[in-house]
Amino acid sequence: MSGRTALMTNPRHRAASGSDIRLRWWALALPVAAFSALLFLLAASAQADASGGPQPVSQLVEHARSSWLG
Repeated sequence: MSGRTALMTNPRHRAASGSDIRLRWWALALPVAAFSALLFLLAASAQADASGGPQPVSQLVEHARSSWLG
């Protein structure tokens, strides 16, 4: 039972000392990397030459948009 009591802390002591929550490096790096990758894909697709027919991704997006919006 000593292991259980050692893990319990006094809530008043914790509140008085402030929060001890630290942000991990990947908690910020992963969203930044994902946003950068999506922004790069968006910018690259804007510069691409238009092809003869609709692309499969654009067809999928249009189908999802039409089904969600009615």
